[in-house]
Amino acid sequence: METDIQSRTYSLKDLTRYFFKLGTFGFGGPVALIGYMHRDLVEDRKWISEDEYREGLALAQLAPGPLAAQLGIYLGYVHYGVLGATVTGLAFVLPSFVMVVLLGMAYKLYGGLSWMQAVFYGVGASVIGIITLSCYKLTIKSVSKLEVAAIKSRWLLWVFFLVMAVVTAITEREEVWLFMLMGFVYMAVKAPPKWLVRKETALSTVLLTGIGFWQYEPSQLVQIGWFFTKAGAFVFGSGLAIIPFLQAGVVDQMGWLNEQQFLDSVAVAMITPGPVVITVGFIGFLVSGFAGAVVAAAGVFLPCFIFTVLPAPYFKKIAKNISIKAFVDGITAAVAGALVGSVFVIATRSIVDAPSAIIAVLTILALIYIKKLQEPYIILCAAIIGFLLKTYF
Repeated sequence: METDIQSRTYSLKDLTRYFFKLGTFGFGGPVALIGYMHRDLVEDRKWISEDEYREGLALAQLAPGPLAAQLGIYLGYVHYGVLGATVTGLAFVLPSFVMVVLLGMAYKLYGGLSWMQAVFYGVGASVIGIITLSCYKLTIKSVSKLEVAAIKSRWLLWVFFLVMAVVTAITEREEVWLFMLMGFVYMAVKAPPKWLVRKETALSTVLLTGIGFWQYEPSQLVQIGWFFTKAGAFVFGSGLAIIPFLQAGVVDQMGWLNEQQFLDSVAVAMITPGPVVITVGFIGFLVSGFAGAVVAAAGVFLPCFIFTVLPAPYFKKIAKNISIKAFVDGITAAVAGALVGSVFVIATRSIVDAPSAIIAVLTILALIYIKKLQEPYIILCAAIIGFLLKTYF
């Protein structure tokens, strides 16, 4: 890891200011955010080398946690170590966290009013369209392209994908042990570690009190912290991959939110800049006020920070380990399948009539054919359409 002062063309203050700005104005989701980092920090400012950026991206893809946030933390680590990783991570996440807490306050104040429900009628349908397209992109990236040769070469990953999609759609929940099992199976088949390759039988061993700003229950905070820490520790790739965990836990298992509130939480993440996974702050606020928002966000981002900083000094060796890569490939395919299954579950409950179905389809078409159109503008249009439909028709 390069630490020579002469190699730095920027200060920690400069980098922190950049990530604070990116967290404040960076729309477009994880793929767009990592693209901005490459354009700004590698190509334009040349603060980060191409090799350093690629190493950070590879680590973000291999380790669990939201992709864009992990890459930002790693780039902070490159020349400024743990302090740089900590400061840049906080600067990147804090603006969107503040925004979702403010939106959570507004949601609690006005969520029961007809005009707010009308707005989220359109927004919810649009979010289904956005997530559906994201599922497709995540699938072809993490499993394979929809080509005969590619599918044949990675058929086992497609089996994992389909199994988890069906299991999630039927049971309406995700089992972490299944993700881990599929990761180990794929590792054993594609790149078994030395300790596993012994005999043929070896595989068998495998002030705002009115809206509850300050209200919380200590026991519930413990539940929130544990649940969101598990989510942050077992989600690989895009922040959208956390949706299956959240939907199953927050709605079905814990009963903290109903289906519409959960969908509204995802919508809030789409209309705010920064990492999409910051929706956990909104969810935590609805469940247990500001304390819940802080605990939920810390639960998701702390594993992300740890899984970035701890392996960073040794990552070049880790990245070349084909067994580790195979393990992560297996888990990622399973998570992609679970995401598809969870979208099916959410859609069956949220697409309630023909207009909402049309809004979802139009959202997908707009994202496909209008290349520079960003999600917040689509959601704004959907909100207006939903308001007009519910108010005047």
